Amino acid sequence: MKSAPAFLLVVVLSGRAVLATDKLDVEYGVTGGEGLRLDAHCPDGPGPYPMVVIVHGGGWSSGDKQKDISVLFGPLSKSNFAWFSINYRLAPTNRWPACLEDTEAAIRWVKAHAKDYKGNPQRMAVLGYSAGGQLACLAAVLARHDAQVQAVVGVAAPTDMVADTERRGGLSKSLQMLLGRETVDDQTRALLREMSPINYIKRGLPPFLLIQGDADKTVHYEQSLNFQAKLRENGVPCELVTVKGAPHRITEWDKFDPSYKEKLVAWLEEKLAAKK
Repeated sequence: MKSAPAFLLVVVLSGRAVLATDKLDVEYGVTGGEGLRLDAHCPDGPGPYPMVVIVHGGGWSSGDKQKDISVLFGPLSKSNFAWFSINYRLAPTNRWPACLEDTEAAIRWVKAHAKDYKGNPQRMAVLGYSAGGQLACLAAVLARHDAQVQAVVGVAAPTDMVADTERRGGLSKSLQMLLGRETVDDQTRALLREMSPINYIKRGLPPFLLIQGDADKTVHYEQSLNFQAKLRENGVPCELVTVKGAPHRITEWDKFDPSYKEKLVAWLEEKLAAKK
């Protein structure tokens, strides 16, 4: 009997449909004796394909490369993106900026191993959801340590930690765990400014796509509005997809407007298109 083509071979592992071309728990680094791992999808075909590094949410202290963010795996795989969903060190065991350092390390690793996954390191995006959106956006605006990308997607991403903390009247529980601090003093404000992507916007950054529900009570919608405005003030292209009536949790967005996935993929295809 003839074996099925690779793109039809599917197994179920830990509740997830896994394509034969997927690679799970690939180690992309070791820090403090802790292995840093990612899951990767390698498209079926010759390539090279555009690549997307995916950074999960969870308030910097929880979450996983296979949880909420997995709702985007299917659309990206269907459109022949080589994608890499990463885990990073979590608080409170690991304080800021460990999670940012891991995000940058993952981007560098993916660039260096692009050929192994039929990817093109010159057609690369970073995408993050919630706390992962803050990490993705910050890694992109800092553009240091050879972690530059050609496109950025922030999904319900907090981009101004100072403004968000002022709105809340103090540090969120998540930030308390991440920073190891409970009160907002001068040093805390300095840390909040340091981790806010909005403070590093400059001309020449790659294009951004922001996606957020306008009923988000965790990360207020104005974060995306203000971030988009400042990007555009500096000549950086930025589109905002609003999921009308949607809350913060991405797994609920299909009930409001499932077309956000199509818009995300279409935007990435445009920005990462092969140059002719």
